[in-house]
Amino acid sequence: MTRGELRVYLGAAPGVGKTYKMLEEGRRRRARGTDVVVGLVETHGRPLTEALLTGLEVLPRRTVVYRGATFTELDVDAVIARRPEVALVDELAHSNVPTGKRWEDVERLLEAGITVLTTVNIQHLESVNDVVERITGATQRETVPDAVVRRAEQIELVDMTPEALRRRMAHGNIYKPDKVDAALGNYFRVGNLTALRELALLWLADKVDEQLDRYRAEHDIEATWEARERVVVALTGGPEGDTLIRRAARIAARTKGADLLAVHVIRDDGLARADPTHLSRQRLLVESLGGTYHQVVGADVPAALLDFARGVNATQLVLGVSRRGRLAQILAPGVGATTTAGSGSIDVHLVTHEQVRRGRPRPRATGGGLTRRRRLAGFAFAAIGLPLLTLGLTPLRSGIALPTEILAFLVLTVGIALVGGLYPALLAAVGSFLLLNYFFIPPLHRFTVAEQENLFALSAFVMVAIAVATVVDLAARRTREAARAGAEARTMSTLAGSVLHGDRPLPALLERVRESFGLECVTLLERVEAGWQVAASAGNRPCLTPEEGQTEVSVDVGLSLVLRGHPLPAADRRLIEAFAAHAAIALRQQRLGEQAAVADSLAEVDRLRTALLSAVSHDLRTPLASAKAAVGSLRSDDVAFSAADREELLATAEESLDKLTRLVTNLLDMSRLQAGALAMTLQAVDVADAVPRAVDDLGAAVRIGVPDDLPEVHADPALLERILVNVLANALRYSPADTPPTVAASEHAGRVEIRVVDHGPGIPAADRDQIFQPFQRLGDRDNTTGVGLGLALSRGLAEAMGGTLTPDDTPGGGLTMTLTLRTAAEPADPALLARLGR
Repeated sequence: MTRGELRVYLGAAPGVGKTYKMLEEGRRRRARGTDVVVGLVETHGRPLTEALLTGLEVLPRRTVVYRGATFTELDVDAVIARRPEVALVDELAHSNVPTGKRWEDVERLLEAGITVLTTVNIQHLESVNDVVERITGATQRETVPDAVVRRAEQIELVDMTPEALRRRMAHGNIYKPDKVDAALGNYFRVGNLTALRELALLWLADKVDEQLDRYRAEHDIEATWEARERVVVALTGGPEGDTLIRRAARIAARTKGADLLAVHVIRDDGLARADPTHLSRQRLLVESLGGTYHQVVGADVPAALLDFARGVNATQLVLGVSRRGRLAQILAPGVGATTTAGSGSIDVHLVTHEQVRRGRPRPRATGGGLTRRRRLAGFAFAAIGLPLLTLGLTPLRSGIALPTEILAFLVLTVGIALVGGLYPALLAAVGSFLLLNYFFIPPLHRFTVAEQENLFALSAFVMVAIAVATVVDLAARRTREAARAGAEARTMSTLAGSVLHGDRPLPALLERVRESFGLECVTLLERVEAGWQVAASAGNRPCLTPEEGQTEVSVDVGLSLVLRGHPLPAADRRLIEAFAAHAAIALRQQRLGEQAAVADSLAEVDRLRTALLSAVSHDLRTPLASAKAAVGSLRSDDVAFSAADREELLATAEESLDKLTRLVTNLLDMSRLQAGALAMTLQAVDVADAVPRAVDDLGAAVRIGVPDDLPEVHADPALLERILVNVLANALRYSPADTPPTVAASEHAGRVEIRVVDHGPGIPAADRDQIFQPFQRLGDRDNTTGVGLGLALSRGLAEAMGGTLTPDDTPGGGLTMTLTLRTAAEPADPALLARLGR
């Protein structure tokens, strides 16, 4: 079955005429003989819109009863059963009752082969929903995925100026008269409507760009169509890139909505390598200016640049003036000139900069591609091999021809090139030329050549020797560079793995740098008003200033990576600079993470505050209301109370005030605990005396099994009693009426364990940590029995006294809470005494 087409009427705000346009199109199609039905249209009581329904077949809606109210929704099954050619379905982002979305209903109609005309406002698209909320202050809870609308075969923008829309509103064509003033002063302000209109235009422009790119690809159109300004800046990886990016950004800023793209071309032969430090910094600069960064691979840099520019439909291309000298520009036109010649309709800007004619930066290496030892070995080989070969061939010169002698010296020269590279081979070639001329070419023992054939042979020998030596030296250089690049790639790969798998990326990065280069310390310094401060460090004794290190890499104006241990060769500095750029990014991510953590903690505080207010509100009101009612009744002169009644009212007021006292005390103590300001007086306390006092405070039946000879514990008497009261109250709440909880105690290894045992429902092991969170009662919504602070406060008090409070299963079912405290005979914890100021 062929899928139906989707046509969307997109509006910037309610009332621009989306439904009106959809109905007009439906009437036009019906007039042409198309089978059109109205699946669902919301007229909102607008007479002009309702008039357009005349003559159109309107299908009945589906009735839904939900929570005692009646709603009507699109009857998808009825539309599919009717099987029209075109269905009109209004308000694509609508949420169905009780579940589902209208755009999902539309998808079903499209799958059934029915063409659908529908409407949606820009504020209902998911990608801009948050932007609309910031602009208008109104939250749009009904949204539709952008992909659903982008898949539409046709999207028509129903546009209207803010002034015209406000006039429609004032005339009563959108809302009822009693809502007009409020709408004009809030959502329908001129500024809001202008911003929404721009959002709709820009969103639709992106959709049009997609269609244009698809059309050009299908028709193999490579020429630039200047439908939208796009500025491409080419980066070589040199320091001049910052200047080019800022210039390109200024060019793009001249046109509203222009795009900025930065591109770096990587040679596919790997011969030209850019500085990764500059590229990393320039990528951040491009992104900070609202642009995008791209990398392409190509053998021909100008061709790759133009292919990329044409592929993104660029209108302008920004290049830097060549860094090469005059002679090099005469011999070869360069990237700028070649790109300009083949740019066609793309405007090319050649921007001057400070690096003009300074030449291309070349990798610095001692002695070229080979080590100093190999070059010395080559010179030694030449100094020894040439005389020995001459002595060996001189007695045989009468019996061998000149070509054989030349080949022998050529073999020796190639061997010297393989050992020592270019310069020893050049020395060997010149020496061989002179030795052949003097000892083997007539006239002998003279530096002259009698025959032209011998002169040609000698010249050819020198040229071949120099060519072979050059190739060998270049191969050695490339091999060394490839090995170095491989080592750098492995180092970067190891670095990325350690950073990605670590919880602290910045310290991991610096530690990896320290290990990779065998350094004592690597420090990232950040400039502040007072000088330098350590942002992060790895190793022993961080450097406090850049001068304390042996190598300093400046990341930007305010950051420096300082290394201490041993001087690094110049060839390693490029990799260190890349690490420094990554360190700056890691520092920024760390700072963002810290800000997010602060935001999370603030959100947690806000959540606790909200929970406190919602929970405490009832617990405060109930005892307050009881106490007020009791006291008010006692003061009333309208009723004569008996002595028993007065006693009962006084008891009610006292009980209510006691609840208030306990609640406020718990809240204050919890606040002091969290602030670390809870006062304690630790002394020797007899558990056999503390437990009965706690039971008496509750006035409930509790079994007590505390031996009289139990050692005294190191605790605050009042806080210990508070812990026992809270834990016992929790046990009483969940214990069966015929099985009261039990309090038992015993001594073990210098600790006293006080166990409160109940036989209630118990708590699953996975949920036990939750009961010690403030305002948590594991799903119990009853606020008449406390705000859920008791166990949280009890654990906090126990830990403040150097003890623990842990839950466990009761054999046979239930929960056992164990309070463990140090005996008075045991020395107190020094950390605890320090916290108490002793």
